[in-house]
Amino acid sequence: MRAQSEEVVRLRRLWNEHTHVPFPATGNEPSVQEVALYASWLGSMVESVLSRGSLDSQHAAMLKTRRTEGNQALFRAAGELGDPMRSYVARLITIEDLLSAMSPISRSIGRSADPLGSPRRKAREAPPRGDAQ
Repeated sequence: MRAQSEEVVRLRRLWNEHTHVPFPATGNEPSVQEVALYASWLGSMVESVLSRGSLDSQHAAMLKTRRTEGNQALFRAAGELGDPMRSYVARLITIEDLLSAMSPISRSIGRSADPLGSPRRKAREAPPRGDAQ
């Protein structure tokens, strides 16, 4: 078993704490949905990192885009929902910061870097073979 980096160990600790705290709001308001969607999106990345032991390059690119776009809608939603949600969102942003600080590895090790470059797809897209040209 490979030793985990300090970042992954810290991420695992924060994620374990996070997953043992109930979601602090109920309802169908857009602000609740915004926070829930962000938590789900971030959680999928965290679970991937924890199972692989590292951040892959595709997730790193998504994080970079998210950080460029900013978290204004998330901050606004947390503010509208009060203290328990602000704490919840603050923990998520701490987790995002930790993910963003990780060095990504290429997901394409041992595979084609082009997900559309599979032999099956190439065969489907190849021009038909025939006698007439």
